[in-house]
Amino acid sequence: MKVLAWLCAALVALSAPAVSAAGKDDSFPIDRVLGKADAPITIIEYASTTCGHCATFHKGTLPEVKKNWIDTGKAKLVYRDFPTGPAGLSIGASMIAHCAGPERYFGVLGLIMEQQDKWLGSKDPLDALKKTVRLAGLTGEDVDACLQRQDLFQGIQVRAEHGHEQFKIDSTPSFVVNGKLVVGAKSYEDFNKILMEAGK
Repeated sequence: MKVLAWLCAALVALSAPAVSAAGKDDSFPIDRVLGKADAPITIIEYASTTCGHCATFHKGTLPEVKKNWIDTGKAKLVYRDFPTGPAGLSIGASMIAHCAGPERYFGVLGLIMEQQDKWLGSKDPLDALKKTVRLAGLTGEDVDACLQRQDLFQGIQVRAEHGHEQFKIDSTPSFVVNGKLVVGAKSYEDFNKILMEAGK
């Protein structure tokens, strides 16, 4: 568990924002986008890999949002990590998804969310995470190397701080839909109404 211990220590030690700042359009180099870049509705999701309500949204609501809004070009989703407790595990799992690369990012994030109960509740969560992402082709060595990336660690932290300052994000999941803050894991029916309103 040396890597996990390092993550916890780094999280406590990190105080000054560095690395990536927001661009003019409030985008970040580590942003991952699902959907067409020119979609008229932008959903920015702030979520944590250790948040049960976030996992519920990803398993229940997001597939319908993807099918009816994202895949049809009406909306795009920008996913942004907003680490919660346990801090080391939350940010570590977020880093692993990023290290999978842009093409595999959402697939690995989906695996992490879908299997959250199993790896988070295990005696050795990091080992369980490694087994989970092995399904996506990431080896244990890949994960260990990923978790040593200070640039990625800081990039996630800076972006989360920006979300708190810019949009007053203080809980997960939270969404910014065309500039409007929406808090909590909504059912598809409720989220659909929000998107319909944003599309007017």
